[in-house]
Amino acid sequence: MPRPTSWASGRIEQRNGPLIDTTFLIYAVPLALVWVVFVVLRRRGERRALTQKQEAQAAGLTQPASLHPDIDANMCIGCGACVRACPEGQILGLVNGKAELVEPANCIGHGACAAACPMDAISLVFGTAERGVDIPEVGPDFQTNVPGIYIAGELGGMGLIRNAIEQGRQAIGEIAKQKPQAPEGGVDVVIVGAGPAGFASGLGAKQHGLKHVILEQESFGGTVSHFPRGKLVMTAPVTLPIYGKANFRETTKEKLMEFWTKVLEDTGLEINYEERVTDIAPEGDGFVVTSTKGTYRTRAVLLTIGRRGTPRKLGVEGEEQSKVVYRLIDPEQYKGQSVLVVGGGDSAIEAATSIADLPDTDVTLSYRSAAFSRVKPKNRKRLEEAEAEKRLDVILSSNVKAIGETHVEIEQSGETTSRPNDAVIVCAGGILPTPFLKSIGITIETKHGTA
Repeated sequence: MPRPTSWASGRIEQRNGPLIDTTFLIYAVPLALVWVVFVVLRRRGERRALTQKQEAQAAGLTQPASLHPDIDANMCIGCGACVRACPEGQILGLVNGKAELVEPANCIGHGACAAACPMDAISLVFGTAERGVDIPEVGPDFQTNVPGIYIAGELGGMGLIRNAIEQGRQAIGEIAKQKPQAPEGGVDVVIVGAGPAGFASGLGAKQHGLKHVILEQESFGGTVSHFPRGKLVMTAPVTLPIYGKANFRETTKEKLMEFWTKVLEDTGLEINYEERVTDIAPEGDGFVVTSTKGTYRTRAVLLTIGRRGTPRKLGVEGEEQSKVVYRLIDPEQYKGQSVLVVGGGDSAIEAATSIADLPDTDVTLSYRSAAFSRVKPKNRKRLEEAEAEKRLDVILSSNVKAIGETHVEIEQSGETTSRPNDAVIVCAGGILPTPFLKSIGITIETKHGTA
């Protein structure tokens, strides 16, 4: 006789067959579907990451500009936590089951990937085996090899606004722990630079009750104040001493500077502008800081100057003319002119494309290399669009040979051509103030992939 079918206890007894547990089916089938979806999405993500990596290699975009992750493949479990944590998008990716820096040139050193890694497989380092980065010797307490002299912010490799502010806050906290006693007629600490790190450390000095002075050779805001108009500044919530938490995520240069200026006014923080430091000499238990306007005796010095304080020049005939500048402030001033922009980084591309957006302008972008490096995807796309629409002429593998009153001479592939010109904007980065740092005894290290 046929065997009956029983539904008791969630079991099906099939005729002439084994027993099947319906509870198992209820759980196993959805789990199998979830696994299939996971595998499909994972493979799709890996293919995308591999494509990005190959495109970056083909374009020569393989060198990170500053602080970046170094991933230990032996410790990486391929969970993808670091990939998801990066605020800049798909800078990291999974390739063959392991995390890799697939767009190295676009990494700006957030460090969120290292914090997110559950296996501590990521170290944050400067430079690579192929390209070294000069960094002043700085300890965990932000003190250099010269006791009493501290460094925070861009000079120490932390160019990101959020990181610079946090370093300035922490550095002044370390100085306060030492309870410095101001020499007679002097101050507890001299802060050199009024960019993000200097601003935060100045507020911190005020909060800790430290007698201080802030010296700035140009204007408030440092590098940020010289960004082009309307430039989007990627930042994140930060804590400013005295003021508290500032909940910025993506804002323009103007809005950020407006906010900082309000904090400056509300807190009464004082800054000495147009005062450049020329020397720092030891004296007893402290230092004598000499500037273009006077001298200051202090027990501690905090350097929050930028790495671009001295712009890199072309060294060609005619560069001394007033029409040659080293940063773009307002694109509108170049309306109706023939402009040459020199450089291949974000600042150069932002300058060239913003001027090219204006009517009646003739813009040329000259870059010495065969491909653009260290350029954010948004800027690269904007450049490609401007070039495709014939609003911008890009000359790669080229060098400026001379700058005349009404023209410029540019060499490419052994041939020199002359172009009409009203203005030249050189965006070739800055020179680390190595001679100054060495003159006051600070050791400079060349990092090749080390912390």
